[in-house]
Amino acid sequence: MEILLATFTTLFSLVNPFGAMPVFLTLTSDDSGAERLRIALRACLYMVAILSVAFLGGQYILNFFGISIQHLRIAGGILLMRSAFDLLTPGANRDRVGPAALEESKLKDDVSFTPLAMPMLSGPGSMAICIGLIRPSYPDKLLTLLGFTLVALASFAVLASSLRLTRLLGRPGMAALARIMGFITLAIGVNFFATAIGALFPGLTK
Repeated sequence: MEILLATFTTLFSLVNPFGAMPVFLTLTSDDSGAERLRIALRACLYMVAILSVAFLGGQYILNFFGISIQHLRIAGGILLMRSAFDLLTPGANRDRVGPAALEESKLKDDVSFTPLAMPMLSGPGSMAICIGLIRPSYPDKLLTLLGFTLVALASFAVLASSLRLTRLLGRPGMAALARIMGFITLAIGVNFFATAIGALFPGLTK
């Protein structure tokens, strides 16, 4: 249960489906409620597949490029801290999809894979965290994959309720929520960075 809870809490703040709501609503503004639900479901399924591939194939990717797990955690920690500062800075809570890419996405028949599943839900930060997860036993690996599924279910619930949540929270509520998610992301990034530095340089932690 500790592995399941740790996987869910860590990834949910990084996936941050609340931050994906504005783009989701923009791209599905002309769709019916049923079609919007289908798009949200496909995006979350794609997200699970992307994160699972990163998790299961992570060690092979690291070995291929000759990268140690600690180096990846340092890079991932820096990336997470940068993303967190963007969320914490007033006025910097921008969509993770640029205006040009957003306009281009409106012309696509299916937006569930790009830009919703990637990079909105499963971006570089969450993929780096998944690659850096170490689960020695098969039961632990299965619990981690189950954690991905729970994150996807929670994300689907948020996207499915995005219209009501946006009306309920309003712009001030969304900004406050972004800062909360940014603070949690910052803490995770610092933890990854500090843990890797401590492993590479044990003398610094004594």
